[in-house]
Amino acid sequence: MAEEPTSTLTKNYVSAANRLSSKPTKVTSTASARQSRRMIRLGHLLAGACVMGAALLSASGGESVKLIENKALSGFFQLRGPIVPPEDIVILAIDDQSISVPEQYYKTNPKQYAYLETLKSYPYQRAAYAQIITKLIKAGVRSVAIDVIFDTPSSYGVTDDRQFQAVLQKYGSKVTLAAVYENSQTHQGTFTQLTDPQQMFRTGSVSIGSVNFPVEVDGKVHRLASEFSKSLAEDNLIEKLPSFDEAVLRTAQVNYPRPKGDRIYFWGSAGTFEQIPFWHVLDPENWNTYLQQGKVFKDKIVLIGATDKLNNDYYPVAASNSAKPMSGVEIHANAIATLMSGKAIAPGINTPPLQGLFVLALVGSAALIISRRKRSINRFLYSLALSGAWLGISYGLFVYGGLIFPAIVPMMAIAMTGLSYLGTSVMRESIRKRQLVNIFQKYQTSPVVQEIISQQYDLQYLIQQRDLALSGKVLARRYKIVKVLGSGGFSETYIAEDTQRPGSPRCVVKQLKPASTKPEALQLARRLFHSEAQTLEKLGTHDQIPQLLAYFEEDEEFYLVQEQIIGHTLNQELPPGRAIDEIAAIKIVRDLLQTLTFVHQNNVIHRDIKPSNIIRRHSDGKLVLIDFGAVKEVSTKQLDTEEQTPFTIGIGTQGYAPSEQCFGRPQYSSDIYAVGMVGIRALTGVAPRELDRDADGEIKWSDAYGDKLRSQVSRSVANILSKMVLDDFKQRYQSASEALEDLKAFDDVVNSHSRYPMLGDDSLTNTLDQLNAPTKSCSEVSSETS
Repeated sequence: MAEEPTSTLTKNYVSAANRLSSKPTKVTSTASARQSRRMIRLGHLLAGACVMGAALLSASGGESVKLIENKALSGFFQLRGPIVPPEDIVILAIDDQSISVPEQYYKTNPKQYAYLETLKSYPYQRAAYAQIITKLIKAGVRSVAIDVIFDTPSSYGVTDDRQFQAVLQKYGSKVTLAAVYENSQTHQGTFTQLTDPQQMFRTGSVSIGSVNFPVEVDGKVHRLASEFSKSLAEDNLIEKLPSFDEAVLRTAQVNYPRPKGDRIYFWGSAGTFEQIPFWHVLDPENWNTYLQQGKVFKDKIVLIGATDKLNNDYYPVAASNSAKPMSGVEIHANAIATLMSGKAIAPGINTPPLQGLFVLALVGSAALIISRRKRSINRFLYSLALSGAWLGISYGLFVYGGLIFPAIVPMMAIAMTGLSYLGTSVMRESIRKRQLVNIFQKYQTSPVVQEIISQQYDLQYLIQQRDLALSGKVLARRYKIVKVLGSGGFSETYIAEDTQRPGSPRCVVKQLKPASTKPEALQLARRLFHSEAQTLEKLGTHDQIPQLLAYFEEDEEFYLVQEQIIGHTLNQELPPGRAIDEIAAIKIVRDLLQTLTFVHQNNVIHRDIKPSNIIRRHSDGKLVLIDFGAVKEVSTKQLDTEEQTPFTIGIGTQGYAPSEQCFGRPQYSSDIYAVGMVGIRALTGVAPRELDRDADGEIKWSDAYGDKLRSQVSRSVANILSKMVLDDFKQRYQSASEALEDLKAFDDVVNSHSRYPMLGDDSLTNTLDQLNAPTKSCSEVSSETS
C-alpha cells in the first residue's frame, strides 16, 4: 500500500529546524521518522482489520448483521416509494366504518335497513359472510379469502353457523379460510398449537391456510408466510398447513412461478392496495353505484380481513417505519401479489460463508484503491465515494433485480478504512507538530525558527508566548521592554524604556539574530555588527535618519538602540489603487533623494527602500528613512555557502529591488531605483510587482497606467522617474545628487505649495506596530503589495 507523503509544514521546515543544532535534533528527527512510520503501519493495520472484521461479521450471519441489513432493506423500500399494485387483488376491509355505520343505521330504522341486520353488531353474524360470499361469487370473482378465524361456534346460535356452512358447501371450491399457529404456555413449557376453523366449515373443497408470518430481528415482517411453515417442519406433532397465500392462489387456480426468494415484494406502505369497506357489499346503494353491481370484483381475488383499530391486526413491515404498521390482510395482499408476479426478493448470495468471502473481496478491493491515494484526506474522500457507490449499486440491484446483497456492513467497513487512514494521519501530524513545537521552543531565538513561526498561523501562539515572556524584560540592565513591535526572520523590534535616563523615555530596540551560532560565524557577525553600528552612528547624525543611541551584545545576540520616531509609514499615504498628484509625488522623491545623498556620501547602500520603511514624522512632516539593509549582513552573513538557507538570498523587497540587488550585487543606483519605484507607485496607485515590462525588461507605466493617474504627469517628470528605474544599473542616475539636479526644474512649483503633505487622520498617531514590516527576499513569491 502506498505511503502518504510528509505534510507541507514538515517537508518545508523540518530540515531547516534540524540544521539548528545538531545531534539532539537529529535524534529527535530520527524518532519522529520512526513514529511516523509506525502511524503509517497502524493505518494499514486498521484498514486490514476493517476488511477482515467486515468479512467475519458477514460470514457469521449473526443477529446484529441481520438487523442492520434488514434496516437497509427497509430504507430501500422507503426510498423507492409506493408503486401501483396489481389490479386483480381487492381488499374487502372490515374497517371502523363497517363496524359503526351499519349498527347506527340499523338502530335508527330496523325495517328500512333490514339488510344490515347481520352487521348490526360486531363480531358479525356468520350469515353476513355467507351473504358476502354469495354476492361476490355471483359477481364473478376468482376466489374469496377470509382472514378471520372461525374456530368456535357462533355467538348467534347454531343456525348462524349452518347458514355459513351451507354457503361453503355450495361455493367452497372458491373460498379460503384462515388458520393460525399459536404459542401456548403451560407448566410443562411453551408449545405451538394449530387453531383452525371448526370441523363443520371444513366441508366441500374449502381451502385452509395459515396466516402466520415470520418476524425478523428488527421486529418487522419481511418474509413470506410459507417460511413460517418451514420453521415447524421438525415438529411432527403439529398438523402442517400451506400458507394462507398459497392456499388462496390454489383456490383461484393461479399458476405462479416458483419463488426465487423468500421475501415479500411490498408495493408500498400501508394503504397501497385498494380497500373497499365490507358493509358496502350488503348496502344496495353502494353495490349498485360505485361497485357497479359487483363488476369491480369480476375475475379478482377478494381478501376479507380486519383493518379496524379494535382488532389491532397490524404489524410492522419492511416497507414502512415502525410507526406506520400494516394490517394483516394487506400484508397477505402483498404476499399474494409477490407470488403471482414472481417478484419474491432473493439474497444475491445464499449462505453466510459465501457472503463473508464476497465482503472480503469487495472491501479488500476498495481498501486497496483507497490506499493508493497519497493524501489522507483524499483517502477519506475516496472511502466515502466508494461506500456511497456500493450503497447505490445495492439499491439498484434491489430495485431492478430483486436481489439483496450485503450493503451496510461493506459500506461501513469501506468508510472506516478511509477514516482509519485519516485518523492515523491526524495523529501522525499531531506528533510531528508537537516535535516541531518542541524544537521551535528550544531554538525559538534562531532566525530560521522565527521565520517559520512568522509564516505559520497555527504556530503564532509561540510568538504570543514569547511576547508575554519578553514583556518587562530588561536588556543590558537598562532597557526595559514595553512591547514587541514586530518580528521578522532575523530580527525582533521592541519598544523599550531607557531606565537610566530621566523620565525613562521610550526608544526602539532592534535585536539582530545571527543565522548561525557557530563560534566562527559569531566572530564574523560581531565584527560586522561593530562596523555597521559605527556606520549607523554616522548616519544617525542626519535629521531624517533615526539616531543611534546605543549598541551592545548580550547572550550572543546583538542589539541596536535608536530613537523612537512618532509618525506613520508612507504605506498609509499610498494605499493600493489610489494615486496622488504629481507635485506630492515629486516632494516624496525629492525628500528621499536628499536623504539618500547623505547616505551614499557615507558609502552606505540602504538596500530596502519601500513605503513601509519610510516614516512621515508627525512633528514636522518630514520623511524619515529607517531599517537600513546594511545591518542585515550581521544576521545573514555566512561562513560557508553550503549553509545558505532560502532566507539569506539577496536583501530587498520584490518590486522595489532591481535585478542586480536580487543577485546579491547592489549598487548605489539600486537605492535610486527603489526611490523611483516609490514615485511611480505614488503616481499610479499600482504595486511595483504588478507593473508591466516591455521586451527589453523596462517598466511601462506613464502610458500604460495613464488612466490611473490622478493628474497628468509631465513628460519631464516621467522621463526622470523612468531613468531612475532602468533595468541596466549603468544607465540609471549614478548618484542621488544627479537625479536631484534634474528635479531642480520643479523647485518653484513644489515650493509654492505647502512644504509637507500631512494626513488628517488622528488614528495614524498610533501606528508603531506597522513600522517593522519584515523585509522579504527578492526571490520570495509573496511581496509587499503597496
